[in-house]
Amino acid sequence: MEKPVFKSKEEFIAWFQKKSKQFAIDIIKFCRTLPPDQAARVISYQIIKSATSVAANYRAACRGRSQAEFFSKICIVVEEADESVFWLEMIEGTGFKIDSIELKRLQQEADEILAITAKAKATSGGKSS
Repeated sequence: MEKPVFKSKEEFIAWFQKKSKQFAIDIIKFCRTLPPDQAARVISYQIIKSATSVAANYRAACRGRSQAEFFSKICIVVEEADESVFWLEMIEGTGFKIDSIELKRLQQEADEILAITAKAKATSGGKSS
């Protein structure tokens, strides 16, 4: 996939807000396809929390009133993105009957979101994770 080119910081912010929100929506839709057992319900709950937190906290970071506030929120975004990667790995390891193509797509998306947010964290004054 070709990497997007942005003419301004504002273009990137709008693109990533849309991307992270769509990721959360896609996770919710994917979780609806998981089996109706206790393990799947627990994993669904956790990954929906982490994926939606990525989008919500990135949005909050962009509205931060200071660099320190941005950094604080972007640290949360990185943690939640990493947690989303973890829960997708758990789904992969469970043996649930799932759409494996969609799972792989979501894993790639989660990895990309994690890489982008970790770089944002590193370039905003913190250490890379």
